[in-house]
Amino acid sequence: MALAVLPGTPTAAHAASAEQSVAFGSCPTDLAAPYPHLTCATVQVPIDYANPGAGHTSVLLSKAAAKDPSKRRGVLLINPGGPGAGGAEYVGRLSKPNASGVTRLPSRVLDSYDVIGMDPRGVAHSSPISCVDPSYWAGPQPDPDPGANRLKLWKIWDDFAAGCGRNAGALLGRMGTKDVARDMDAIREKLGESKISYLGYSYGTYLGAVYGTMFPQRVDRMILDSSVDPTPTRMWYQATLAQNPKVQRRLEEWLGWVAKHDDVFGLGSTLDQTRAAWNATLSDFRTTPHGQVGGSELLGIAYGATFGESLWVPLAQALSDYVVKDDDASLVALAAPATDKATENGIASFNAVICRDAAWPAETIEYERDAGRSAQMSQFAYYNMWNSGSACATWSVANETRVLPTGDGLPPILMFNSIGDPSTPYEGALNMHKALPSSVLVTEQDSGKHGVFANPVASTNPAAQRIGEDYLVDGLLPAGDVSIPGHALPVPTSARVSQMPVPGVLPQVE
Repeated sequence: MALAVLPGTPTAAHAASAEQSVAFGSCPTDLAAPYPHLTCATVQVPIDYANPGAGHTSVLLSKAAAKDPSKRRGVLLINPGGPGAGGAEYVGRLSKPNASGVTRLPSRVLDSYDVIGMDPRGVAHSSPISCVDPSYWAGPQPDPDPGANRLKLWKIWDDFAAGCGRNAGALLGRMGTKDVARDMDAIREKLGESKISYLGYSYGTYLGAVYGTMFPQRVDRMILDSSVDPTPTRMWYQATLAQNPKVQRRLEEWLGWVAKHDDVFGLGSTLDQTRAAWNATLSDFRTTPHGQVGGSELLGIAYGATFGESLWVPLAQALSDYVVKDDDASLVALAAPATDKATENGIASFNAVICRDAAWPAETIEYERDAGRSAQMSQFAYYNMWNSGSACATWSVANETRVLPTGDGLPPILMFNSIGDPSTPYEGALNMHKALPSSVLVTEQDSGKHGVFANPVASTNPAAQRIGEDYLVDGLLPAGDVSIPGHALPVPTSARVSQMPVPGVLPQVE
């Protein structure tokens, strides 16, 4: 593979632009316990950059310090997506060795950078906003598809939007991506860095592109993995519609994988058989919810499972238990909605960002019409309509005009995307690639996973790891756009079937 060295690539650590004003120390307990190697700091940023005297909000940072200070070349800021997902915890995931001593970020990257995670404003540990009591989201929620449930569901989401207007405070109107990008630059300055490097996934690709558009002279190296399509004026509304057929296709891929492992799951050896098992189970739960789990919750766990592969084995085993053994315990445990404060904050901040960032339809008939068309191709169309923006129809804060990235003044940057990504479809990644002329796109073939670089060890792509490491550490990029083979899929065993990870709430990488 031909490689090119970035022009002007520094060979030593960057000179700081100012003395660092951030004092890192102990982390909150929920971060310190699983990730004792991290240190944390809280910084203050203006709520409204146009009116900095109107008050400040706190932003939590975590840091995995460069392991070899002699090789340190700067900071690498991380955003895992969402929007509404915290970066402080995610840095722990990327930098903590597993039982074999392997880390998700290559060791040379961890030697060379202070890896910084930011919980964006209003998210997780950063003055988290809240809209409703967490019990508001207890299951079973109304089935998303039947017309008879529409008025009930519109009321649920309208009341949620009203709750955000009442309870989220002044920050609600300042949760957009432009404000988060300004926070990033304020943090860069407080860290005493003239430039920052950046690794963003999913929504984080849009945040990175917006930062690069607003502050191109402050970008050192940038990786955008699993890119949002920034081109539609109603970008988040269109993103939801674009996802639906891709999520359905990815579900079919999972069901095909289940069929290949009929010796483990016993759901049939053909796609038709495993699809029939899934459809019958979904129909059962829609007709008669099992505890907190009805049709909406079952669609939700399947939707989350399509983004990665960590849920493939436990979801297949739970489906098998129900179909083969008439035992719903595992499926109910896996799909039951979380009703804790962190989950409620995730839902609140997700909506706060997407409703603020770009235009949305104001008439409910448009949502229902487009979802109805999409439902001809996808079981997830109505589920996605309700959960990914229906609250924006009556949002109390006016939206901004979405930022269309230009790429002007940006150095060479690196992009990754899998060819079958259901969350950020490949066609949208091509549009982001076109908007950023200095980018090089690495396409993972034969894969539908959301996220390519620094994956969980079980789904690591060695070629992606090499390319990302060479770029971040040595400033080497492929000479042009390239494709790489897909990574290995899970192989179910009795030991792994027993593992039941908690599903993510938001569309982010694993």
